[in-house]
Amino acid sequence: MQKRLGDKYRLFLVEGSEEKPVVIVLPSRNDPLTTTLAQKVFALILLIATIGTSLEAGGLLLGFDFFAEPSRYQQALPIASGILAVLVAHEIGHWLAARRHQVRLSFPFLLPAVQIGSFGAITRFESLIPNRRVLFDIAVSGPAAGGIVALMMLVVGLLLSQEGALFQLPSQFFQGSILVGSLAKVVLGSALQSPVVGIHPLVAIGWLGLVITALNLMPAGQLDGGRIVQAIYGRKVANRTTFATLLVLVIVSLGNPLAMYWAIAIFFLQRDLERPSLNEITEPDDARAALGLLALFLMVATLIPLTPVLAGKLGIG
Repeated sequence: MQKRLGDKYRLFLVEGSEEKPVVIVLPSRNDPLTTTLAQKVFALILLIATIGTSLEAGGLLLGFDFFAEPSRYQQALPIASGILAVLVAHEIGHWLAARRHQVRLSFPFLLPAVQIGSFGAITRFESLIPNRRVLFDIAVSGPAAGGIVALMMLVVGLLLSQEGALFQLPSQFFQGSILVGSLAKVVLGSALQSPVVGIHPLVAIGWLGLVITALNLMPAGQLDGGRIVQAIYGRKVANRTTFATLLVLVIVSLGNPLAMYWAIAIFFLQRDLERPSLNEITEPDDARAALGLLALFLMVATLIPLTPVLAGKLGIG
């Protein structure tokens, strides 16, 4: 139950136990706000920019600069469409879960990124969250939907790949991810021992989709991964994982500039935790906790590369 205390504070009666209910008082000025017209226009501008960077990412995979040669957009369009399909699936997943729990979400503010098309989107809550289970369900639904679409693209692409395909990649490409490298080994087998591997474009699209999904599953702030950690383990642990994630990204950025871009985006836009829910006492059940750990594991398996020793044992490269 909630009640306003004048214009400045809102009181929440949060379920603790039948004998000892818990009372939380929070400033009303921090209540979720609806998206303004100017913000909706800005979201549209970011969408257009993300379409452009998705085309650029597709062009880079095909060996040309879309921004320098926009007339070749038709070549980059299939890859860009695949990236956008993953992003759309991700946002639909969030929207469906929010609608089921009667929680309002803002327009998604997409974050364009030249290297991979997009870093995902910032989606704010426009209404109060009933409890941590709802926070978990909404947070995990987006990566689940987008990740499934990306994984299906990757697997179908691997199954359609054949020697002599027009899309050629060095075999070392598959050493960049434990998850992708392992799946490629299962499907392509000894073909990965060749210096160059012919693949279907869906492999590259699926991989980019998995990377975008994994980046949003990092346990930091208002990223989906941060919301998952906050829902399962509480705010204190979520604050610690946010700091640890930013520290790891800064270290990784010494060898990969993309990590620095993502660290900056998190620090300035998404490092704060979500507002406490109406019921902060009741934790997600064991099934949700296990699903959250699985999501975090898949994030690590997607972003961590194979070691040279393990790649050699798998016959990759």
